[in-house]
Amino acid sequence: MFTGIIETIGTVVGIKKDDSNIHFTIEADFTNELQIDQSVAHNGVCLTVVAKKGNTYTVTAIKETLDITNLGQLQIGDIVNLERAMISGARLDGHMVQGHVDQTAKLIKIKEKEGSHEFLFKIKKPKFKLVNKGSICVDGTSLTVVKAKKNTFKVAIIPYTYEYTIFHTYQENSIVNIEFDIIGKYVERLMQHYQ
Repeated sequence: MFTGIIETIGTVVGIKKDDSNIHFTIEADFTNELQIDQSVAHNGVCLTVVAKKGNTYTVTAIKETLDITNLGQLQIGDIVNLERAMISGARLDGHMVQGHVDQTAKLIKIKEKEGSHEFLFKIKKPKFKLVNKGSICVDGTSLTVVKAKKNTFKVAIIPYTYEYTIFHTYQENSIVNIEFDIIGKYVERLMQHYQ
């Protein structure tokens, strides 16, 4: 379980294909604190640490993960949002995030607004309903939906988030990972039984 509060940015320093899987080697400033079998969210995708060496660690993404996320597009030198699993009893500053990406979205517009940035995303056939003022996780970052329509939504990014996550690297047509709010998903599924 994660909170969607990005802890640090890591750099992809190794990519190795293994049948339909990909092993990613990441350089990160918290590597010395990691343990084998520990979960780390990479752009919102929960992956297990399988090896460590110096200031790098390796995780493996299977085909199913690669098919529904943007991880398969990563290249050497790319940066990723990183968050270690939350500690029980700690403050939940973002929202409950599983690290199980539901689908991807495309960034269709960036607008600078007096010290902040507004990002407009489009989702092809959203798996769950988008809710105004609801929570959403974009590449592992916990955000509030500013304006939701059937298949588009906006988020507003404060300068701190813009600088200390990979949001500052986004361009129009960037593909991002989306995890819908877990509570909203359960409510929507429960309501389907009463329709």
